[in-house]
Amino acid sequence: MQNNELIPHLFRTEYRKIISVLCKLLGIEHLEIAEDIVSDTFLLASETWGLKGLPKNPAAWLYTVSKNKAKDLLKHNALFSQKIVSEIKQSANVQYEIVIDLSSKNIYDSQLQMMFVICNPSIAIESQIGLALNILCGFGAEEIADAFLSNKETIYKRLTRAKDKLRSEKIKIEIPPASEINKRLESVLKTMYLLFSEGDYSTSQNTILRKDLCLEAMRLTFMLTENEQTNTPTVNALMTLMSFHSSRFEARINKNGEIIVYEDQDVSLWSSELIEKGESFLN
Repeated sequence: MQNNELIPHLFRTEYRKIISVLCKLLGIEHLEIAEDIVSDTFLLASETWGLKGLPKNPAAWLYTVSKNKAKDLLKHNALFSQKIVSEIKQSANVQYEIVIDLSSKNIYDSQLQMMFVICNPSIAIESQIGLALNILCGFGAEEIADAFLSNKETIYKRLTRAKDKLRSEKIKIEIPPASEINKRLESVLKTMYLLFSEGDYSTSQNTILRKDLCLEAMRLTFMLTENEQTNTPTVNALMTLMSFHSSRFEARINKNGEIIVYEDQDVSLWSSELIEKGESFLN
């Protein structure tokens, strides 16, 4: 993969992971700082890799640089004393080691927890979908505008208002307690369903984007099936629905971009793999 293709690919796959981990460390009220750190990291990657060539492990390079930038910020900014040191019992001659956990488990847990933050009932549902696309899927305002058949300025304002709401509410990045999990999970599943529907039924002519929306919704919902607390019958039912619908994606549109009704679809174009997965989730 060429450098000009790799960085956008890594932005889509790794941005959400690093953002989630940093937000968990700093708190959702410092979302903007986390976004700046990750954006600076990708900017540095585009400049450095173009001159010096690709590192052996590009994703690990991004993680290391983001971690170092976050550590520098915490050491030299008042945020360090406010957010980190205040939570540590202070004693004489103690050197505070800043630990930023980028283990696979923490990356996974942070993304799952961020899902519940973004799908908080205090935020309008259209903003939840936009935030999910932006923070959890790595979509920019222009791509989101395309998905919603809107303009970039409108989407940017919507995202800004939603992020301001998250900061003002100071919502904790965590899986809700058992007593609230079902109620909160309902909001998450509604957002995932609407996100999938934007791709499945969108009138946008960008078929690649439409597929990406569906795949991202499925990826996020699948994460819920991997966690014991969120692996409920309702989650599996949604995965079933998504799998069956997406299995016919290739057969639903002709070469002119026109919709082919169910009865006229070429069954050989249906994905047997997705149908089998749908049956598995159904069972």
